[in-house]
Amino acid sequence: MDIITKLESTRDRTLSYFDLDQGELDRSYASGKWSVRFILHHLADAESVLSERIRRTISEPRQVLWAFDQEAWATGLDYSQMPLNLSRRIYEATRDGIIHLAQQHYDRSGHREFIHSETGIRTLRDEFDKVAAHNEHHLSQISVALKR
Repeated sequence: MDIITKLESTRDRTLSYFDLDQGELDRSYASGKWSVRFILHHLADAESVLSERIRRTISEPRQVLWAFDQEAWATGLDYSQMPLNLSRRIYEATRDGIIHLAQQHYDRSGHREFIHSETGIRTLRDEFDKVAAHNEHHLSQISVALKR
């Protein structure tokens, strides 16, 4: 499966979860873990962070780009009060932008590098792949939550 297909597939599957009822959104994949609602908010925020990394690497390669503390974002942005529809729109628009950039740059500029503050040198191609893999990881958690 090529990167565009992965990005579109994970996008489409994720968007369907924004339409769950309140009870399903409040379910968690394990005790003490994030609810489906929190995972969806996190995916919107992660998309924005990963999109910025992609855009900066295309425009300003070899920069140091900082990790983000997902727990701090969940608390600071108060995921329990954040409108889910807002996160849906952020997620969808940002993912569409990432797909556009992947179509243009995955093969042509995928070798461009940046320095991640925690993991070191990464490439643009690595970051596009991470978008899809990160999303797939959380889709698996949602699937478990909904089966519990």
